[in-house]
Amino acid sequence: MDLLQVKGKNIIDKKGNPVFLRGVCVGGWMNMENFINGYPGAERGLRYAFKQVMGKKKAEFFFDTWLDHFFNEEDVKFLKSIGVTCIRIPVNYRHLEDDTHPFQYLSKGFTRLSKAVEWGNKHGIYTIIDLHSVQGFQNPDWHCDNSTRHTFFWEQKNFQDRFVALWEEIARRFKGKAGVAGYNIMNEPVNNAPFGKYGNAYATNWKSLNAVYQRTVEAIRAVDPEHIIFLEGDHFSQHFSGLKAPFAPNLVYSSHNYNKGGFGPGPYPGIIRDEEWDKEKQAEVFNKHDGTKFTQKHSVPLWIGEFGSVYNGLKEEIPFRLKALDDQIAVFNENAAHWTSWTYKDVGVMGVVYTDPDSGFMKLIAQQLKTKIDLSTDFWMWWLPKGNIRNQLDNLHNRMVETIDDPAINKTASQSFFAQEALSGYVSNLMQPGFATLFKDLTEKKIDAMLSAFNLNNCIKRSELADILARHLAD
Repeated sequence: MDLLQVKGKNIIDKKGNPVFLRGVCVGGWMNMENFINGYPGAERGLRYAFKQVMGKKKAEFFFDTWLDHFFNEEDVKFLKSIGVTCIRIPVNYRHLEDDTHPFQYLSKGFTRLSKAVEWGNKHGIYTIIDLHSVQGFQNPDWHCDNSTRHTFFWEQKNFQDRFVALWEEIARRFKGKAGVAGYNIMNEPVNNAPFGKYGNAYATNWKSLNAVYQRTVEAIRAVDPEHIIFLEGDHFSQHFSGLKAPFAPNLVYSSHNYNKGGFGPGPYPGIIRDEEWDKEKQAEVFNKHDGTKFTQKHSVPLWIGEFGSVYNGLKEEIPFRLKALDDQIAVFNENAAHWTSWTYKDVGVMGVVYTDPDSGFMKLIAQQLKTKIDLSTDFWMWWLPKGNIRNQLDNLHNRMVETIDDPAINKTASQSFFAQEALSGYVSNLMQPGFATLFKDLTEKKIDAMLSAFNLNNCIKRSELADILARHLAD
């Protein structure tokens, strides 16, 4: 493993040979997410509910055991077997810093992260450390552990100071470690509305975003001048037009490229939501993406940090979603892009491997999963049919917007965010104690057995998806 560097449009090893960072994201591990792990709401609320229901010590055992099974060296070996060269590890800052003692760092979290880097290094896979959830929330969604839709990070200097200091600490600990490809300093920033709200039209605050990026890069560089730093565009890594031109060596820019082909519903190739989708359309969308245009303009590497298809809709649609992903990756490779698909492991939504529906864990939470679908609480599951509660909520929203009568309101966005706050926020919080109670009376031995459903040896491999990845990884 070499300390990688950026030269023009390429990422290179110490001999100057191009290296392509291609693989998967390990979502749901050091940054848990409801649709990946199966629980309702945001991770911080779930952890609090478990402490209330079963006590601090047992709750800590529960989550540590969950993480132990979810990702370990056996997973790295499997990923190596299909040709993965890079894994992106989303991290919640709460693993590394204690909110009650800001600027003090947690050895247990750093130890877990270091082990992942060591496993990757041992098996020849680079690691990208991705700070997925930051202090004060960098975007309004559940995947940065946010159940409020408020993005305090952009408004409060204290959160920014803690963010920069944490990256200095990460850089100190991983300086010189060749197995680390680099630092993805912030996942999917959204800095275009006061507190991340709602259906109103606000422009991106590029001055603020650029200032945070420059300050953080300079702080990391003062500690670790060698590792690559990965920067994402605003609005969930979609908008790049206002980003400052590359201002330091060894910068790579990352877009996130989800599209209709991967979600449906509808045949692929074919008509999906009134648009014709095929490989030619995939290429058109890729070339029009702000991230693609930015990296082409400035002759720097492009890494598609996230993209993917979903497989928990109608069974007859799974081949369409797989074909869409196949074509999308082919376009990435034809354009010499780096990429990591979302996601590696889950409860049957997008993962390369997924928990067995007949496992004890899945049977135990089956009613909770059904309730989540009935109440549309997982915001990411928008492609599933709406339940009656969601339809009633949409009707209520439309009546409110009609009463407000402001043409500046984006009705589609407002309807979506209203439902998110009510269902993914409030209703999910109501469900969390009940989810925790399912495990309350289990002994530690039974908890371990239950959570072993996430161990690779007990999971099901989505072989068609693994084959697609392996074929493109070999290109």
